[in-house]
Order: sequence, then structure tokens, then C-alpha cells
Amino acid sequence: MTALLLRMRVALTGMIVAVALAGCGINNVPTLEEQAKAAWSEVQNQYQRRADLIPNLVETVKGFAQQEREVLTQVTEARAKATQIKVDASTVTDPEKFRQFQEAQNQLSGALGRLLATVERYPELKSNANFLALQSQLEGTENRIAVARRDYISSVQAFNTELRTIPGRWIAAIVYPNAKPMETFTATAGSERPPEVKF
Repeated sequence: MTALLLRMRVALTGMIVAVALAGCGINNVPTLEEQAKAAWSEVQNQYQRRADLIPNLVETVKGFAQQEREVLTQVTEARAKATQIKVDASTVTDPEKFRQFQEAQNQLSGALGRLLATVERYPELKSNANFLALQSQLEGTENRIAVARRDYISSVQAFNTELRTIPGRWIAAIVYPNAKPMETFTATAGSERPPEVKF
């Protein structure tokens, strides 16, 4: 009977300790880190969706706008550069790798903006069903990218705040010493101005 009572006390003590640790936020750091990593995966997913749409868009425009080779080449090169940059989970804690990734994606966004502005010169292209479908998908993807980036920024803010405030700072230092603040997106220089359309 005494052994059973002792085991029950040990089990009860263990449960109390587990509840106390869970209540004190010991799981916040890994929970928030996983949420931020999931949000980062969604950002990558949406950028990949955009990269997959671009070859079809370029081919559709090529048929109508042979003289716009320079813009088409810029889009193709920007897409190639953006897809060559290898990203993984460590990218979000490496400022230089994150900057390179963001810069390549910004160059692709700029090239796409110039391409879509160029299309304004071709009324028959603007009314082509294939082009309209691709343009709609691309616009939808750009919106998804914006939402994914917003969600990622929010997740990173929660994670980084947990690492920098007490008691999260203490818990991370003791239990999760390898946890590092994650990088977030910044606005592209000149993004406050829309692309110029010249005819």
C-alpha cells in the first residue's frame, strides 16, 4: 500500500511540474518558431507558384510582342536568378542569405511589373484569353505572396518578441540556447512609386 501511495505522489508531483512548466511559457519558443517556419514555407510556396507561371506568361507575350525581347529577357533572367538562390530553414536566421533572397524576388517583381506595363501597348494581347487567364493567376499569386509575407512577418514578430522579452528571454537562454531571432521582409526601395508606363 505504501509503494502505491508513493507512486501516486510521484505521478501527481510530475503532473504538477509539467502543468507548471507548460503554464510558465517553456513551450512558447518552439511553438512560435514552428509557426514562423510554417509561415516561411508558405512564402516560399507562393514564390514558387509565381515562378511556375512566368514561363507561360512569357511565351504568351512572345507571340504578340516580338520587339519586346529586352523586357522578356529581363523577366526570364530575373526568374532564373530568383530560383537559383537556395533557401532553407537557416535562411530566416541568416541576414545575408535572407537579403539575397529578398533582393532576387524584388528584381523579379520589378521585371514582371515592366512586362505587364509593356503589354499595355498591345490591345490584341490584352484581350487574348490565354493572356488574361495568366495575368489573373499572376495577380492572384502576387496577392497571395503579399498575404504570405504579412503572415510570416507577424509570426516572426511574435517569435522575436518572445526571444527578447522576459520570461521568454530567460527560457530561451536556458532551454533553447540555439534559438536565434529571425529575419523579416523590408519594403523595396522605390516601391512607393508605381512603375512608369511609356508609349
